[in-house]
Amino acid sequence: MNKVCHCERSEAISLLKDCFVALLLAMTLLMSSKGVADMSDKSQLEIATFAGGCFWCMQPFFDNTKGVKKTTVGYSGGHMANPSYEEVSSGDTGHAESIQIEFDPKEVSYEKLLDLYWHNIDPTQVDGQFVDEGAQYRTVIFYHNDEQKRIAEESKKALAASGRFDKPIVTAIEPATTFYPAEEYHQKYYLKSTFQYNMYHDNSGRHETLEKEWGK
Repeated sequence: MNKVCHCERSEAISLLKDCFVALLLAMTLLMSSKGVADMSDKSQLEIATFAGGCFWCMQPFFDNTKGVKKTTVGYSGGHMANPSYEEVSSGDTGHAESIQIEFDPKEVSYEKLLDLYWHNIDPTQVDGQFVDEGAQYRTVIFYHNDEQKRIAEESKKALAASGRFDKPIVTAIEPATTFYPAEEYHQKYYLKSTFQYNMYHDNSGRHETLEKEWGK
């Protein structure tokens, strides 16, 4: 009797071991396939980089655009490596406050992102945006490939030809250089420090100017 029970117990333990090994193998295959899918999804994303004045104000509307997967505010177009906010704000580093956008071109086109960009800046203001003055607040479209350059140039020409603005369109179109993410407290500032953000935004002149040019 004991011998039979021992055999049955051994068979049960062996079966459990086999089930456990099979479960581990299934989980490994599942995680591996998910990792491949995640890498594939990410490899399909493209990057757009724009400078449009205070980068706090550039993040909300892009964050709420379908197809935009991630936004990061930072500094582009300068000559100093790893600049701080204070250094960029001094105007001595050559950088412009910028936003880098990771987007899925199957969900939102680069043309659409450009349209959103134009609707949220004053493209006629030289070395500044609204109440902020200085080259660090200039407007720039930083293109990442020849196709983005072509689309940006055509878009700029179309805007100039529209007659909407009575001044020249001065927004620059330049090749993308190293993008340096800003300090963490600047990322999604409109969510982290809502009161301070709204105080700045409401007194920057941005809303009034954009409403005048584009309507409500």
